[in-house]
Amino acid sequence: MHRLSVFRSALLAAMMLVVGPKGFALAQGGAAPPPPAVSVETVTSRTVPVTYDYPGRVAASREVEVRARVGGILLTREFDEGARVKPGELLFKIDPATYQAQVALAQAQVGQAEAQLSQARRAEARARTLARSGASSQSTLDDAVSARELAEAQVAAAEAQLRTANLSLDYATVKAPVAGITSLEQVPEGSLLSTGDLLTKINQLDPIYVNFSAADTEAATIREMLEEGKFSRAKGIADLDVTLMFGDGQTYSQTGRIDFTSTTIDTDTGTILSRAVFPNSKSQLLPGQFVRVEVKGLSIKDAITVPTEALMQGPQGTFVYVVDDKNVAAVRPITVSRTIDDQIVVSSGLGEGDRVITEGVVKVRPGAPVAPQPAAPQEQPAEAGAAPAAAAEEGTAPQQGPGTERKTEAGTGEASQALALSQTDKDPAGVAKGVTDDPTGRQPPVPLSALPDGADARRATRGETEQADAAR
Repeated sequence: MHRLSVFRSALLAAMMLVVGPKGFALAQGGAAPPPPAVSVETVTSRTVPVTYDYPGRVAASREVEVRARVGGILLTREFDEGARVKPGELLFKIDPATYQAQVALAQAQVGQAEAQLSQARRAEARARTLARSGASSQSTLDDAVSARELAEAQVAAAEAQLRTANLSLDYATVKAPVAGITSLEQVPEGSLLSTGDLLTKINQLDPIYVNFSAADTEAATIREMLEEGKFSRAKGIADLDVTLMFGDGQTYSQTGRIDFTSTTIDTDTGTILSRAVFPNSKSQLLPGQFVRVEVKGLSIKDAITVPTEALMQGPQGTFVYVVDDKNVAAVRPITVSRTIDDQIVVSSGLGEGDRVITEGVVKVRPGAPVAPQPAAPQEQPAEAGAAPAAAAEEGTAPQQGPGTERKTEAGTGEASQALALSQTDKDPAGVAKGVTDDPTGRQPPVPLSALPDGADARRATRGETEQADAAR
């Protein structure tokens, strides 16, 4: 029984070293714990740059369909598919024989009409001479004048037919209407074309467009804040800087600007279409490419921001904990405008000078006091642990054999010594200093020699069993 009581005393001393005197007293119904330590940030207003991100898609600034304006056999293709072409560069040749014949016919008709006009003019001149001499009537003169006017009209009609024939002949040679990149040919050489058949497409890539859409509510908010002057550095939508980010995270080297914003809302998506234009001399942007659009150049003046860690969500909405001059925490409902990086822009609920709890919010209760000054870390000096470590090394594991009772008593004395050290030489966490030389700094809560090992418990139990057997 004596051995068992000694073992219990040692175990109780070890428990007091683990939990500390304050924790042991609290477990017995002692004083309340101290206020929790929290980090507090004082709110100040500042100018916050704002960036709006949208998914976008690249589109050619001009996509021209090259079609046949006359029918005929497609003779040759004079360009490389996918190559860059200039305005007026030859693309296709259509068989011109038919149109050359039409031009020759029109030229002959013009000559015939001009000959008829010359004859009508001569007849008019004779009729006019005879009418002046009285040898011819006025009616004959009028007929001669009408014949001359009719011949002039026939000449004009023949010349128009000649111009039409020349145009058709010119259309047999297909040229690039704009500069850009050609697509695949749609009709191979030797095919019979009809008027209007698609031959190829030309995409103008410099400059190039990027289309993106913004939510109608966000677009309305931006317009309203611009009109009210809450945004700085931008007078209007056209003054904003637009940058692009590719799918691999790289940023396009050129900066664009917004040149179009729709005045209607898409009924299917509830968004407003916008378009930005970018220089693209190296053809890095291609039609159909998906990019990330970043609209920059806006800043919110006198913005109130708090870290995202301070934001809490409750049944009544979003809120933060604020600390008054008596270091008592209170709930403060807020309205969140937007999130920028790791900061939240608060549109209402906070003002300059408010102290907001940013760390340790899970330990805070409304109306409870807090410790807003975080505890400074303390270093553990090596000298303070020399004596306790030496004392711990003296009381190594008890040996079996004769004198076990004396070893147990020595272990109990060492536990009492360790308890005294724990009350006088502890760091703020309640850990005895210098009980080990572990280079990692992970110190055990009690000296190893103060803890009884399993052999003591087995010997104490065996002794009680032997006494019970002897009594029987």
